[in-house]
Amino acid sequence: GTQVTVEIHHEDTSPQLIKRLSLGKGFQKTEASRSPGAKDLHAYPWDKSSLKSMPVDLQQFEKLDAYALKVNVTNSVEELVKALLKQARTDLEKVRAIWMWICHHIEYDVVGYHNKSQLSSKPRDVLQMGKSICEGYAELFEHMCSLAGIQCKKLSGHAKGHGYKTGQTFTGDSDHAWNAVYLEGRWHLLDSTWGSGSVDDSVTEFTYRYNEFYFLTHPALFINNHFPDNSNWQLLKPTLTLKEFENNMLHNSNFYTLGLLAVHPETPIIQTVNGKASVSVDCRSGTLFKFKLQGTDEHGLMTLKKDGMNLDIYPQTTGRHKLEIFAKPSKAEASDDVYKCVVEYVVECESVDTAMRFPKDLHQPVGPSWFSERQGFLRPSHREPVLHTNDGRCCLIFTLGKDISVLTSLHCDGSSLAEDMGRRHVLQIQRKNQVELKVHLPHAGSFVLKIYSKKKSDPGNYDYTFNYLIRCLNKEVKWLAFPQSYSKWLQDYEILEPLSGVLPANRNVHFKLKMHGITKVLVQAENTYHPLTENKGYWEGTCNTSGCREVFVMVHENANHSFYSQVLKYEVEAQ
Repeated sequence: GTQVTVEIHHEDTSPQLIKRLSLGKGFQKTEASRSPGAKDLHAYPWDKSSLKSMPVDLQQFEKLDAYALKVNVTNSVEELVKALLKQARTDLEKVRAIWMWICHHIEYDVVGYHNKSQLSSKPRDVLQMGKSICEGYAELFEHMCSLAGIQCKKLSGHAKGHGYKTGQTFTGDSDHAWNAVYLEGRWHLLDSTWGSGSVDDSVTEFTYRYNEFYFLTHPALFINNHFPDNSNWQLLKPTLTLKEFENNMLHNSNFYTLGLLAVHPETPIIQTVNGKASVSVDCRSGTLFKFKLQGTDEHGLMTLKKDGMNLDIYPQTTGRHKLEIFAKPSKAEASDDVYKCVVEYVVECESVDTAMRFPKDLHQPVGPSWFSERQGFLRPSHREPVLHTNDGRCCLIFTLGKDISVLTSLHCDGSSLAEDMGRRHVLQIQRKNQVELKVHLPHAGSFVLKIYSKKKSDPGNYDYTFNYLIRCLNKEVKWLAFPQSYSKWLQDYEILEPLSGVLPANRNVHFKLKMHGITKVLVQAENTYHPLTENKGYWEGTCNTSGCREVFVMVHENANHSFYSQVLKYEVEAQ
């Protein structure tokens, strides 16, 4: 006996008023949904503001989310919606509860994906089975929203999802489905399939991994991997063409959730020029990066910037190469402490620059950065990652943070530098809060200078901090190692001469050393002892090297003790 009024509108006209018809049982059925108009549109490209198309405070959803996850009703969609709506007041909360439930209770049907003929995407069947493909997720979402009295539309189109290959074109029928919901006077986009988790490339395994990014995603970001059949549903101004969609860089959700803003170049396929290609990433701050070119980071030079990173790569074979870039926040929670792939390129290489082979020991990123600064290495004298030296010598200076102890070593490919010798080609001098590193290369080539540090107060080991690449093309270069130093040689002692760890035979050699807190210094050559005299903190004197193979510098620390400690050891050239 209830009277019902029904308005019928032609599809192209938008009804001014949407009447709600009561269907009993407390549900409201919405009438014809309005197509997107000017007020639904967002500017493209993205204005780098919010990741979502409306303000959402996730903390306010915590209770509702927890409640929705616990709802365990699978006998009917109506009963499920009724249970979910108990804790939801606003339309946004209703949509959120439905979204959370679907993302955590419906799994992607990897078997059904390969055998679609057996598959039903009817909401009732999807609920009963607890699994579906995108079509079923979108239909269930639409049906649950309509039961909750919220306008929702299933959209279909092309997506850059599993199996997508960089730079591929899209032809034929659409391959993905998602939804638009009408909230607070505007249309918004979401994808519950991608919100629930991910499948591997061969679509044989689904992993539940909730992804907040696909809930009310900003349309200028959603277009990155969703291209609707009807371009009005991009909700963008201007809209993109399919060609633009195909050519655009794919940034996955990690890219945006990690606070990254842009990459250069903006095209997914890049060509090398004279064997080199360059990529850079802009981000908000404090992000760490890694890269892999065909699975290795050996053929590149990556530097960190305060607001991103720069990368030059030099493929060592011609052809097409996959370049992946990974990122993680520097102050990560334990759960986030993994590098996630944020962007992929295909690098086409026509010619190889063989001169740009890097030593195996080179560690990415190269050079100083905000990260080494955070470890206590301030105001570096050389900010560039690569040092070029013609005479085989270079000198670096840093201001050190409080309580920092430094260790260094020099490495190159091949067996020319054993580990202990690698340490002896770098001389370290500390003056107050500055450290100076003098490097003498044993021969021409490419070297890695590794810098380790620890807190002086920590008893533990030194941690690797950062490294430089040092290059020398001069084949004449042949510096000998610095003298060997022992534990009693303190970090702020300084050798002025002789700097070479190998002394000429049968010569008078002049010594000049800067040391403090000791009472006597002797130079021992075989069985003869030559005292050095002190003048304003410098100890000086000479010693003759004839008839000996080794020369030691020894110090007497305390006038009350009779013993000397060895601090330096020199070798003498063979007679």
